[in-house]
Amino acid sequence: MMEAVTLAQVAREAGVSPSTVSRILNGTANVTPEKRARVESVITRLNYRPNPQAQALAGGRSLTIGVITPTLNSTFYGEALAGIEAALNDTPYHPIVISGQWRTEREQEALDLLLARRVDAVIMMGGILDDEILTHVSRRVPLIAVGRDVRGLDHSCIVLDNIKAMQQVARHLLGLGHRQFAYISGAERQQDAMERRHAFLNCLGAHGVTVAPELIQLGQYTEEGGLRAAEAILDTGLPFTALVCANDQMALGARLALYRRGVNVPGDVSLTGFDDVFTSSLMTPPLTTVRQAIYDIGLMAAREALNLLDGQPVVRQVFEPELIIRESTAPPAAPRRAGRAKRGVTAMSTPDG
Repeated sequence: MMEAVTLAQVAREAGVSPSTVSRILNGTANVTPEKRARVESVITRLNYRPNPQAQALAGGRSLTIGVITPTLNSTFYGEALAGIEAALNDTPYHPIVISGQWRTEREQEALDLLLARRVDAVIMMGGILDDEILTHVSRRVPLIAVGRDVRGLDHSCIVLDNIKAMQQVARHLLGLGHRQFAYISGAERQQDAMERRHAFLNCLGAHGVTVAPELIQLGQYTEEGGLRAAEAILDTGLPFTALVCANDQMALGARLALYRRGVNVPGDVSLTGFDDVFTSSLMTPPLTTVRQAIYDIGLMAAREALNLLDGQPVVRQVFEPELIIRESTAPPAAPRRAGRAKRGVTAMSTPDG
């Protein structure tokens, strides 16, 4: 295998300095046409190919884009990261992904590490860091915020219309005849979790329906969190005919809790999620949920980061939700109390498998 031709070799053959070759390559050289032609002729004859990494470093770029997600163990964020990676495939940039682990201090550490690595831009997937911190970072490197609005960075935000999404869920269930609800919320300080909870409860309130505080539980956007939250709801003994979860992962955990208590879905309780991750259609029964274009959101985030790096203007992007109605929702049966049965003991009916 032939060794790659170096910049120094080109300079030696052309009788100029390496810095002159470099400036001719990047278009900043102030040289005579004859000297430029001589250097370009040597470049062609030696088949010299500039090293993009070296060029980037010389220009003060690392060719990396930092991505901070609340967790790596997530179907949702995995799909979004796939979109980011796809958008960067045909560019010299590569993502560096770090998890904030749903903790402010870990998010700050991740951000500090990425800045120390001199990433060229940052994509913040959700997160709970204060707006002021992200605004300050945006003065150092281009920053795109996904799933949240950041004061002072409206143009760099990519969000879903959570209000419209939860109105769709509420109206669907109300239209089926449900009037007794339980709700499992996402991470407490996550902006989209707060928006979804408020939008859902407000829509119910507009129809004269309230939800007992004991039937509203935090699930932290994880399967385990959904399982525990659903168990806490069932342990209250309060009646409900519909259980609404702020994401599909929590709905999966809640489905297990309902199964263990012998609660039939949708015969006894209708169940909904949010996101429409690929496993949602494979649940038993398939899950009614809100679809957001997760992969496309990742694509958009990376493309907007590239636009900022190229000095192009960006604008706030709002993705529209779509309610996907599947077999996990149905008109309510006569309400019965959830009971305080232990795991594996029938509380409401026989397990539906």
